[in-house]
Amino acid sequence: MPVDPAETAKQEAIAAYQNYWQEMEKLYADRSGKAADLKKVAASAALKNAESDATSIHARNFIHVGGVTVNNPTVTKVDAAGKIPHAVLTSCLDISRWQVVDATTKKPATLPSNRLTRFVITSTVERWPQGWRVIRDDPQGKRC
Repeated sequence: MPVDPAETAKQEAIAAYQNYWQEMEKLYADRSGKAADLKKVAASAALKNAESDATSIHARNFIHVGGVTVNNPTVTKVDAAGKIPHAVLTSCLDISRWQVVDATTKKPATLPSNRLTRFVITSTVERWPQGWRVIRDDPQGKRC
């Protein structure tokens, strides 16, 4: 049975996105920013925004502990044959167990009570020569 390039691309894009969030957990948990290798799984706006946000949080002496859960990642669009193969996927990102804490005391930070901890996020993933990279991550501002 022949392999469907679109199905393969979908599976690879989802795996890359899940790896991206594993690296994001490492990035936000380490004030030095050295524990993560985000460049292996992210590029463009996604990489720039994550590094900038993590640097800002770490400068205020906060880190994130716990984990992120990527629920129901679904590819909504795929182009496996284009010049730069890519996929757009939607998932429900659950950050309810990803706590912001003071890096020194480990006491939880005070966060807004209306903060979304489970929300829809749309992401674009491209296949580069070095492998799949998340290039955009767009929270939709909607609960899931």
